[in-house]
Amino acid sequence: MMERQLTFKENEIMQILNRVYLRLKEGAFPPAIEELERALSIDFEYTDVVNALKCANFWLEIEQRAAAVEGDYERGEYYQAQWRVFSGFVSRMENVSERCLFSLKYFVFGKALEHYSALAGDPDNPDPEILLRIGRCHKIRGNFEGAINILEEASRLRREDAVILAELADCYSLVNETRAAKVFFREAFFLDCRGVELAYLESPLIQRLVAKLRERFSEAEIRDWIPVYGTIYGLFNVKRELRPLELGKLKQAIYQLEKDVEQAAAGAAPGRASGRPGSPAATAPVARLINHYFWLIDHYLASGEERPKIEEVLERIKALDPVVFKEYTN
Repeated sequence: MMERQLTFKENEIMQILNRVYLRLKEGAFPPAIEELERALSIDFEYTDVVNALKCANFWLEIEQRAAAVEGDYERGEYYQAQWRVFSGFVSRMENVSERCLFSLKYFVFGKALEHYSALAGDPDNPDPEILLRIGRCHKIRGNFEGAINILEEASRLRREDAVILAELADCYSLVNETRAAKVFFREAFFLDCRGVELAYLESPLIQRLVAKLRERFSEAEIRDWIPVYGTIYGLFNVKRELRPLELGKLKQAIYQLEKDVEQAAAGAAPGRASGRPGSPAATAPVARLINHYFWLIDHYLASGEERPKIEEVLERIKALDPVVFKEYTN
């Protein structure tokens, strides 16, 4: 089938949009807005023009407010926070151009990167929090290899930081290093599923999983269930035997979570058909306990433990949540 030829009017608007997207990438909002208003005079209903104008006006206002924010760290945090606000703003719009969004993202995280880089300080004594933010900015702007190098350094300085590990996993996924991505995602969501910042994760692996979970859980519950269904759906399928100290910590955490689940069940209203208590506060310890059971089973399998021990853990999962048990064992 032959592609439809653009009309003269459409071609003129596309040329304007090409210039606008370059201006947005540079943060040149007033001239971008002028161009967009000219495009509207050609066709006042052209969706990409209308959406780009809304986005440009949003960030023009943000830029004007940024001047009042003092300090490099505060300004870096300001741009990141405003991007989250902007993401909510965009979610209420239809068919926003990916090129428009990337141009704005490139500018916004470039500004944040500029301020965080000013705080990098002594290269022999780097701050892992600043490295995390610098690495994230590089990732979001498309410099994945640079981001990996920085985030690996941050991870060496803070080995059990879930946010750093998740960002590192995201980068590995975006360069198609799938095995490494799965390892780091699994570790991150085990260490602190609530701490992982989903708003910054761009990996298709996580995006698809989150989309599936939105069909089953509320936004407040999703992060607790990501490691559970990441295991069930095969996302977190790169596993390892635990070191003795790790195994001891895991068993201690399981003991505490079992007590938390008992207390939550005792005070909960009747729940869903699955047997899970109905509120996010009640489902959180259930999801975390199941995830800990999964890690214990994986350790037993990797270390060649006898089958009765594995069956015992499976029975605990079945009693806790028959739906998850069925999905896990089928």
